[in-house]
Amino acid sequence: MALKISEFLKPKAIIMDIHSREKLEAIKELVDHMVAKKLVKNGEEFLRALAKRENLESTGIGNGIAIPHARTDSVKDLLLAFARSPEGVDFSSIDGKPSYLIFLIASPEERKSEYIMALAKLSRLLRKHDVRNQLKGAGTPEEVMEIIRANEE
Repeated sequence: MALKISEFLKPKAIIMDIHSREKLEAIKELVDHMVAKKLVKNGEEFLRALAKRENLESTGIGNGIAIPHARTDSVKDLLLAFARSPEGVDFSSIDGKPSYLIFLIASPEERKSEYIMALAKLSRLLRKHDVRNQLKGAGTPEEVMEIIRANEE
């Protein structure tokens, strides 16, 4: 069975415009949203896991994209969230540019292979210039979902 990004990203885990400009604030804004939508049990534990991962190496992969991710038992299943930043967030990206599209990946500790597959698939999907532009122009969470469904393998 091929893992599909669209199966793990839910419209309620999508924030069309986040306000934070700094990476840990942006991650916290996403985590708070996921806690409010009851997608994450322990927001503090989840935030700690993401911050720890972020301190090892920036998850800003360039081209206006960041993919903060962590394995933590504060989630039951593989889970994705998406946020878009109109001003951009400084994720200390490899190209030195701000991130406008932020995808967050969370996975329970024991689901490592799914977690790695999701990271690889998402990276491949976001390499496509058209996909990035469509996501920047999307108006609703449903449009974001449509763009991903239409472009994933």
